[in-house]
Amino acid sequence: MIMQKRLETVFWSGFGIIVMIYALVPVAWIISLSLKRSGDLNDQRFIPSAISFDNYRAIFEDAQFPAALWNSFGIALIATTLSILLAMFAAYAIVRLEFSGKQWVLAGVLAISMFPPVSIIGPLFNLWRIIGLFDTWAGLVIPYMTFTLPLAIWTLSAFFRELPWDLDKSARIDGATPFQAFFHIIAPLAAPGVFTAAILVFIFAWNDFLFATSLTSTNAARTVPAAIAFFTGSSQFEQPTGSIAAASVVVTLPVIVIVLLFQKRIVAGLTAGAVKG
Repeated sequence: MIMQKRLETVFWSGFGIIVMIYALVPVAWIISLSLKRSGDLNDQRFIPSAISFDNYRAIFEDAQFPAALWNSFGIALIATTLSILLAMFAAYAIVRLEFSGKQWVLAGVLAISMFPPVSIIGPLFNLWRIIGLFDTWAGLVIPYMTFTLPLAIWTLSAFFRELPWDLDKSARIDGATPFQAFFHIIAPLAAPGVFTAAILVFIFAWNDFLFATSLTSTNAARTVPAAIAFFTGSSQFEQPTGSIAAASVVVTLPVIVIVLLFQKRIVAGLTAGAVKG
């Protein structure tokens, strides 16, 4: 039995190490490329012969990248805030209220979350140009909310089912209104689920390339993933590989920091409802 446990430990540890290496090697290679000088980009050495921060300096000196970074933060933050607020109310109503067709609502929510975004790009492009939302923050926030709301509602609904509703009833008996009970009792208890849904929504909006490329044309609303696609070298003979790598590192850091800071809440939110009782 002891030998079997040791073999299982070795197996799962080795498997975990292999998965980590597989996931981290591309990240390390991008960091290596971002630290190479323009003349060293064609060599195949993993570690740069000379570390240079010229690529990072270049992307921030160009007005395109700082503007795109600001757009990404603003649009992702607005989309996340609105989606989570609406999803909290919707999930609370689905779990607490009895109404006909509740299961159909959840089925519709799940179906929308699986809908391919590329299928609506053409009609959305034409509609946004007609009504004046093309190349605006609102023109990206709305589709981001459309595709992230179902995921947020589904995640929060699963979490709300596990909350002790006796506290909600007690607050009502003590004279609290439904809104007061929701914001002061239910919302704090649902914090792990809310953090999980918020991070998933933020990552979707932060990493989106399809909408950001198709629904923008200038730096007024173009986000970082779309802006990176328009990077060029300082001349026609210079490849933008180093600048693209540096921008990729910069755009990845906020997501890594968020996940590391709130990883316990993310795990708690994702495992909500997995254990009965």
